[in-house]
Amino acid sequence: MDIKDLKKIYCIGIKGAGMTAVAEILQSRGIAVSGSDTKEVFYTDEILKRLNIPVKEEFTESNIPDDCDLIVYSTAYNEDNNVEMKTAKASGVQMMSYPEMLGALFQEKLGIAVCGTHGKTTTTAMLAEAFSFAGKNPSAIVGSQVIAWQGSALAGDGEYFIAESDEYQNKLRFYQPWSAILTSVDWDHPDFFPDMTSYKEVFKTFVAKIPKIGYLVVWGDSADTIDVAKSATCQILTYGFGEDNLYRIMSHESRIMGNVAMQSFEVFYDEKSLGEFETPLSGKHNVLNSTAVIALSHAVGLDLEKIKIALAQVKGTSRRFETIGKFNDALLIDDYAHHPDEIKPTLSGARARFGDKKIWTVFHPHTFSRTKALLQDFAQSFDDTEHVVVIGT
Repeated sequence: MDIKDLKKIYCIGIKGAGMTAVAEILQSRGIAVSGSDTKEVFYTDEILKRLNIPVKEEFTESNIPDDCDLIVYSTAYNEDNNVEMKTAKASGVQMMSYPEMLGALFQEKLGIAVCGTHGKTTTTAMLAEAFSFAGKNPSAIVGSQVIAWQGSALAGDGEYFIAESDEYQNKLRFYQPWSAILTSVDWDHPDFFPDMTSYKEVFKTFVAKIPKIGYLVVWGDSADTIDVAKSATCQILTYGFGEDNLYRIMSHESRIMGNVAMQSFEVFYDEKSLGEFETPLSGKHNVLNSTAVIALSHAVGLDLEKIKIALAQVKGTSRRFETIGKFNDALLIDDYAHHPDEIKPTLSGARARFGDKKIWTVFHPHTFSRTKALLQDFAQSFDDTEHVVVIGT
């Protein structure tokens, strides 16, 4: 299928962050896009309204246009739980799942996938903003709202396509990008992956598909990510704090500049300094995320002075250590961390930022299967907070 030949597309489950982003990019190609979803209010409602994309707020057989070339559907839906899916399958119209469409978009340009257990959303947004600031005008899809964009997509006409690439349900099998960033590999989604071996295998198969002319930017401080990288035949760029990394972080410190907390760090490439960089995002994990962006930007020859500016002014994404208000002089911060290895660095970053101030944490377990499988790890991930309140799933 050639996306350039499409004239009219209908999206089932269009309000999802990724689906809305796909709709925006397809519309920017001159394709007429419409879709359907539930009546529930999402932040994407405003984006779809701004784009003038028609949305039917109920699933019914009559919603599907007779003349659409393609139906793109969210993987949350199938013939058993959605009447439109059942109708579409019976009609014989061409259909693609969201990850299949993402795979098609990867093939159109120099595709860069950002994958890994943690940090995908933030790193994807950082990378897209950095490439934009460097004048590359990329298209991009992020799995949450990017605060600076007030949306989840960039619809640029440059040569790069950057996308957050989720491993759940082995969606990675649909993607064959030119290059990738691998942020971390920690067992997750136990409802789908029974053990760490099966989880890692998905990443190994994925990185093996990156062409030899591409790059795999991989966190080099983890034995598991390095093990995955051994399956790749492309150029491997390691980053991290350890001395064996090709891109090594040194001189890391946090400081307060007025009302803004900044982290500064120096990055060395092959033992030569690339300069000092800054990020307003909290936590050592965001220094690592920034360095992944620096590594790939350097490898493709972007102006690192522009990358420095871009990284220093990133606003991040929604629900990633996002300040949402105040209550009785207490800051209220929302963060999506739902895995022990995300909670721990998030709270460590909060402790580094707020010093000896009291920190309360309200934790909402994300899924029963993950909570049960990683219960002992969860129990040890709240060391940097004085009080933990656990609410029901």
